Amino acid sequence: MNAMLVGADTLGNIPEVLQEFGITIHRHLNGRNSSHQRKSDRLPAGTDLLILFTDFLGHNVMRHFRALAAEEQVRFIACRRSVCALKQSLDCAGLSSKQCGSCPQRCQPAASSKKRH
Repeated sequence: MNAMLVGADTLGNIPEVLQEFGITIHRHLNGRNSSHQRKSDRLPAGTDLLILFTDFLGHNVMRHFRALAAEEQVRFIACRRSVCALKQSLDCAGLSSKQCGSCPQRCQPAASSKKRH
């Protein structure tokens, strides 16, 4: 699966995490460069997943890329630029690195603790 990453100046350990999930980085835009912020009319060809790092992007840039993903029917996730946040978002999106039928799904809404009679 090919991913386009938007946000974050440096990726640190993120490429290794994405490899665990079978995802390769197709393109990375840091979002700070003014040329990256100019509105493009399409995502790069072959993009299967859009990852937005929210702590490095402005609202308008995020809104634009989310609209492109929706228009082209490309799945997207938005998370902070941390390994833990990325892993959790990928798991919640159904892109788990480990498929296990007996594992509880952490992203399901929690059941109400109040009992109804």
